[in-house]
Amino acid sequence: MKALLGTKLGMTQLFDESGNVARVTLIQAGPCVVTQVKTQATDGYNAVQIGFGEAKHQPKPQAGHLKPAGSNAHKLREIRIQDVQAGHPDAKTREAAAVEALALEVGATIDVTAFEAGDAVQVTGISKGKGFAGTIKRHNFSRGPKTHGSRNYRAPGSIGSGYPEHVFKGMRMAGHMGHERVTVKGLKVVVVDAALGVLAISGAVPGPKRGLVMIRGAA
Repeated sequence: MKALLGTKLGMTQLFDESGNVARVTLIQAGPCVVTQVKTQATDGYNAVQIGFGEAKHQPKPQAGHLKPAGSNAHKLREIRIQDVQAGHPDAKTREAAAVEALALEVGATIDVTAFEAGDAVQVTGISKGKGFAGTIKRHNFSRGPKTHGSRNYRAPGSIGSGYPEHVFKGMRMAGHMGHERVTVKGLKVVVVDAALGVLAISGAVPGPKRGLVMIRGAA
């Protein structure tokens, strides 16, 4: 199953044999433990739950949940079978991927060897939080003129008409920026280092250094 949890290490660049440079993000991926396998018969849908990391202080309910897997995972994430199948455009291959995923046993380990160089992937993470931001930084608004007595430098301007006398939902205004779940698609695996458990993925992925990310196979 091409799905892993990991932590973002940072960005660097790699050179190929022709001297071309590739900007990559290094991710310490896995090993992940299968902590639960959900099926249509038992849970109403098909999914695989995986765990990552080691918890210092495990809550008793979660410790009991992880006991059959023999794991002390700190982070748990669930991957729907539809997401596993998304990386396989062929119908027969999608069906085989679903059967393979559901055949995983609780306690099985998934590591970076599930991926190969050249695989198309998508990475999901929590973007960097920017705090409270104005409309120029948050929505790329233009500032007002700074001449002829204008005081409207960074103000948002009009936020609606006189009627119906309220601000419509979705109006772009100042507010909390960042710290949202973001998925970046169209990425590729450049290098798989099985010894270190590191994936080098082309381009940038969401989140800060040491942030938790999920890597999944994509079409």
